[in-house]
Amino acid sequence: MSSEALTPTAYIAEHLQNLNSSGGAQSSVVDFSIINLDTIFWTTLMGFVAVFLLLIAARKSTPGVPGRFQCLVEMLVEMVENQSKSIVNGDRTYIAPLALFVFCWIILLNTLDLVPVDWIFGVNQFIGSFGVHVPHHKIVPTTDLNATLGLSFSVLLLIFFYSIKIKGIGGFLHELVSAPFGAKWYLAPFNLILNLIEYVAKGVSLGMRLFGNMYAGELIFLLIALLGSMWTFNFDLYMLGFVGNVIAGSAWAIFHILVILLQAFIFMMLTLVYIGQAHSHH
Repeated sequence: MSSEALTPTAYIAEHLQNLNSSGGAQSSVVDFSIINLDTIFWTTLMGFVAVFLLLIAARKSTPGVPGRFQCLVEMLVEMVENQSKSIVNGDRTYIAPLALFVFCWIILLNTLDLVPVDWIFGVNQFIGSFGVHVPHHKIVPTTDLNATLGLSFSVLLLIFFYSIKIKGIGGFLHELVSAPFGAKWYLAPFNLILNLIEYVAKGVSLGMRLFGNMYAGELIFLLIALLGSMWTFNFDLYMLGFVGNVIAGSAWAIFHILVILLQAFIFMMLTLVYIGQAHSHH
């Protein structure tokens, strides 16, 4: 890419391509032959960071006047606990900590979107000067549909787990063919089809919602970066581009903080809602 003439299209394509195991682009929605290494790296790293921060908060918690970090974590724990208590009717021993971890994890994954888009490209070039070739690197895992669908289908597996745990395998299967139209034998196929569609829709919509919002935000950051780099593409409006980049970039970054928190909160809440539905009987 560096040997070719830099164009806006090439610039955006460079920043949106993952570093994967095959060296080529993913050609279909489902392709298990390609592993996005950057997505796996940053997702795993942020997961460990979330666990590390929560462990520090737990170990340093005191009954006295809390510090700012402990106060922040206590507010998060209280918020998640209240939400789980109002949604899930049953044992929340593992559900509330799960929701807290999911919330913190996705916040960290989304926050990577605030890293300036050209920093990673610059790091790749710097590493290349030492003979290590990293052709592409996309730092934000939630702008990769593979990551968001992986998270959402993990939630779907939890729904099945708690449905079977609470209702038993027989009760779960009976619910699949008896709800929502009733337990009549001739309605069983329709009930089964609708329930299967519902489960698939839950998994797909949960992942697509997070992916769509974060991917759109990343595209806007790239367009703002292009605005600040007008001189690179032989335009004479470089001062307008620079001022527009600083003002637009700062404004969008501030607004994007709300998007980051909101998307993490929505994912956590829907996780609790779906698990709460698994606890309820039709």
